[in-house]
Amino acid sequence: MNGIHDLGGMHGFGPVDRDPDEPPFHGRWEAAVVAIMRATCGARLYNIDEFRHAIERMPAARYLASTYFERWLDGILRILDEKGVVSAAEIEARIGAGAGATGAPTAPVAVDHTGMQHSDSPFRSTTEPPRFALGAVVVARNAHPTGHTRLPRYARGKRGVIAAQRGYHVFPDTHAHGLGEQPQHVYAVRFDARELWGEAAEPRQFVYLDLWESYLDPA
Repeated sequence: MNGIHDLGGMHGFGPVDRDPDEPPFHGRWEAAVVAIMRATCGARLYNIDEFRHAIERMPAARYLASTYFERWLDGILRILDEKGVVSAAEIEARIGAGAGATGAPTAPVAVDHTGMQHSDSPFRSTTEPPRFALGAVVVARNAHPTGHTRLPRYARGKRGVIAAQRGYHVFPDTHAHGLGEQPQHVYAVRFDARELWGEAAEPRQFVYLDLWESYLDPA
């Protein structure tokens, strides 16, 4: 994507404040959002790439003002509305019905988040050999698609080196738009930090990105 949602590598947002003791969820509703996502995605109402693209279509101002699981909830509601599972009007009516509900608060419950992994594997089998060998120098394409992509803006047009071959994976750029899996080889590409961000980057620092084959050209 090319919107504000592609925050990786962007300047001006300050340091990441990490709390080593941060709990997996800050409230019961966050755990409920994860459960809803697992249930609806697991029921094949949508795939993981459609889900990500739904979040990317959240209005920019609201996206920046929202928490992680608020973004999840927004994406879930959007895609369920688009799929005809539940309409936006039905959602609003349900919210209105619950707005006046009262009752004693319930005690928080412990949630085992370690088991909350998506069950579908993106790996596919192929006899097609990978295009790029280990150590090959490549350039990430300077493309600017209007839809979903896993190629971050900060890497486009930059040179890197093939550090590992990751196998044959579903291509998210088509999978997110109902155009089929169209799997491709995926590579771990090593970029020098100064190649990505110039002299302001620390020397001898590297960034590894897992990138699909169609994102890359020989250098």
